Amino acid sequence: MTSEDIRKSFLNFFEKNGHTIVPSSSLIPDDPSVLLTTAGMQQFKKYFTGELDAQVDFKSQNTTSSQKCFRTSDIDEVGDKTHLTFFEMLGNFSFGGYFKREAIKYAYEFITEKLGIEPARIRVTVFAGDSATADGGVGVPYDKESYDIWHKEIGLSADKISKHNRQENFWGPTGNEGPCGPTTEIYVDNVEIWNIVFNEYYCKPDKSLEKLKMPGVDTGMGLERLVVMMQGVDNVFETDIFHPIMSKIFELRPGLDARVARILSDHLRSSIFLIGDGVRPSNKEAGYILRRLLRRVLAYQVTYDIHADLFPSVAKIVADKFGTFYPEVKKIDEILEVLEMERQKFQTAITTGLSKLKKYENVTGQDAFYLYETFGLPFEIVKELAPAEAVKNLSRQDFDEEFKKHQELSRAGAEKKFGGHGLILDTGELKAHDEEELGKVLRLHTATHLLQAALRKVLGDEVKQRGSDITAERTRFDYSFTRKPTPEELKQVEDIINEVVGKDLPVGFIEMSKEEAEKTGALYFFKERYPEKVKVYYVGHSLDEAFSKEFCGGPHVERTSIIGNFKIAKEESIGAGVRRIRGMVS
Repeated sequence: MTSEDIRKSFLNFFEKNGHTIVPSSSLIPDDPSVLLTTAGMQQFKKYFTGELDAQVDFKSQNTTSSQKCFRTSDIDEVGDKTHLTFFEMLGNFSFGGYFKREAIKYAYEFITEKLGIEPARIRVTVFAGDSATADGGVGVPYDKESYDIWHKEIGLSADKISKHNRQENFWGPTGNEGPCGPTTEIYVDNVEIWNIVFNEYYCKPDKSLEKLKMPGVDTGMGLERLVVMMQGVDNVFETDIFHPIMSKIFELRPGLDARVARILSDHLRSSIFLIGDGVRPSNKEAGYILRRLLRRVLAYQVTYDIHADLFPSVAKIVADKFGTFYPEVKKIDEILEVLEMERQKFQTAITTGLSKLKKYENVTGQDAFYLYETFGLPFEIVKELAPAEAVKNLSRQDFDEEFKKHQELSRAGAEKKFGGHGLILDTGELKAHDEEELGKVLRLHTATHLLQAALRKVLGDEVKQRGSDITAERTRFDYSFTRKPTPEELKQVEDIINEVVGKDLPVGFIEMSKEEAEKTGALYFFKERYPEKVKVYYVGHSLDEAFSKEFCGGPHVERTSIIGNFKIAKEESIGAGVRRIRGMVS
């Protein structure tokens, strides 16, 4: 079976068993507690907590997906035969639809009947139970129910079922809090392939647990690991997932060390997926992760004398291999433009930086941070490519302490800039430090409402808000749309907004029940939970004749003329079917 066959077989199996196939969410998560999407359950977190209703959104209490995932903790381990940064997680989920018995039986049926794995090769683990933990966590009882299902109903012998502690068989929340519970793991030939989590509890930030009103099922099976087993190869880089990339790298640079080829293969594939989902190289958050991967690739090209351009060759392979299921990686021109811009920024810096690095006899944390800040050399590159003797005493802690000092200086500068005051407005979407900034964000907030209305007039009702963030400098508006708007369309949007501004229309709101508000045609986030009473802000002389009307908590300017001239500064894709506009007023 190819990797495509296995992915398709999994999704089809669960679809036939009453699950809705849900497309992978972006690698850029909605959950602010995590930097990147790390698990299949992240997009379903609010369904487990009851904040959202799966029956309403998916027409089923059960879903299945193949989720794009990224784990930064494994970056330093990449290069061996097992670790990856980007991977796919196959999963099936139930939000009160079924629980342990069905989850276990589905898993066993898929493995034995669809994949054809002999039952004799299978063993499983269950949670042994424990008492209170040292960090304040409460005790959780032994999962006897799962043991009995495996032993008495599936028919596994007792010697094939082992019991393990919380570290092995209890899944914690993603982020500081969230759903969690005991797990049962499935092994084939002593290799773990599937982890089934029974979300029975909600973990609070203080580590205390409370029973969920609606227990659920969250499973995860790494596609890459499963493909290794099914294709009977030694490691993931020999599967059909990576073999074409590895072959191309060896073709372009014969005799290259296998470890280096594995790093290049992983980092290039991961970078292409990150760019496809809208991540751009920067010095913070997800952008820093992307920059770190790309600069390692570029540093290796210099160090290992790879003259061929890896970017276009690998981008085409990734697009051909994954583009049918993940169309965002087929945007080759856009992806190559990002890769080339990063190369140009780094080309001179890395050559100079590596040359300077090799002159150090003893690299300190301060030196490493200087090389990072001045030449863009990540700590990992400094540690790996400097003479071994020069970095034998250099630790990550040394570098992080210097980084922290830099952050504290920057923060002190910001506090000085804002007169030592904190925020006077912070709604999550709107932030302002003083009265002057408050006036700017209110102008931009109202302009954002006009922007959505104008986009829908020009591009149609397909446009729906997916998020926004407003500072004193700009508004950032994310929206759903399946193609790139033309320059003429964006100019038309600007003109419509500025025409409304020029009419000096009043801005007001009416508070009413959520049900009444929906009937007015006001726009709102379709997946957001609203209180029973909501405010509908509208731009115009009445709600019925308003140019724009939305569910919103405010605040806004009183009249549109206060906004000033609106300008779209940038429009770009940030993922499959999701685009972003940055706008300013003057």
